[in-house]
Order: sequence, then C-alpha cells, then structure tokens
Amino acid sequence: MTTDTENAAPAPLPILERRRIEAAFAKALYDQLLPEIGRERARAVLARAIEVMAREAGAAMAAEDRATRGTADLATFHERLALWTAGDALRLEVIESAPDRLGFNVTRCRYAESYRAMGVEEIGDILSCNRDGEFMCGYRPDVRFTRTQTIMQGASHCDFRYSLPAGGPQESPE
Repeated sequence: MTTDTENAAPAPLPILERRRIEAAFAKALYDQLLPEIGRERARAVLARAIEVMAREAGAAMAAEDRATRGTADLATFHERLALWTAGDALRLEVIESAPDRLGFNVTRCRYAESYRAMGVEEIGDILSCNRDGEFMCGYRPDVRFTRTQTIMQGASHCDFRYSLPAGGPQESPE
C-alpha cells in the first residue's frame, strides 16, 4: 500500500543547494582542465557552459511565467527573486521597483560564502555572478542589466540594476 506522501514529487532543491552540487562538479572538471589548457582557457570554457545554462534557465522561467502569470516582466521577475533568497541565501535591499526598472543590492551572499568554504572561490564568479546577466538575456532579452561590483570579488555588496529601454517593447500577456 502506498501513501500520498510516497507518490508526491520531491520538493525541488533550493538554488543554493543546487549551486553547491554544481560547484563540486565544476571544480573537479576545472581542476582537470587547468593542466591541459591553462587557467585562462579553462575559465573561458567553464564560463561559456554556465552562460548557456543560464540563458536556457531564463528562457524556461519566462515561458513558465507567461503560461502561469500571463507575462514575463520585471514585476514577475521581482516576485521570482524569492527562489534565490530562500533559506537566507541572499539578503536584498530593494532600491527601486517600477514597471521599467528594478534595482536592489545584495548585502549578504551565501553563494559566495559557500564557494569560499568549498575552496572554489577562484571560479565562484563564473558559477554564480556571471549567470545573472545571461539569465536575464534568456528571460527578457530587451532588459538591460548592470552591476558594478560583487561580494564574490570582495565588495561590500552587489549592485543589481535592471531596466527596460525608454519606449521599448513591453511584454504583453499572451
């Protein structure tokens, strides 16, 4: 006899936990690439792979948001930030939230803390920080993303700024 809980789908892993698992694999791969192709090329190969994954994840989330919420815009993206902050993985200070702008600072990043603890801080920027702009390219290619500093690189906070071009195309519900 089975129960409802036995048949239930497992809860999805929090993003922080997924990043830890990915980081362990990425480090093993990176360590093998280093003697073969050198640091610069190994970082570039890893970065390209992460960028592709991030764009695909952004596009998949946008498709899901269009299907379930009717749109994939900065407001829906703002709501989705809870996925990355779950379990106090990130602490955010929202600077502005408008239909054409979203700005926030990350004042604590457990992703960076985890990478340092795992000994993968050399590639931590690739594993997380480089995803951010590429994710948005998949989610909304017309959104401009800027960030001038990251905790992973030693700054006190990360400054995320997203904006739609003035008079640019707006997402309409499908």
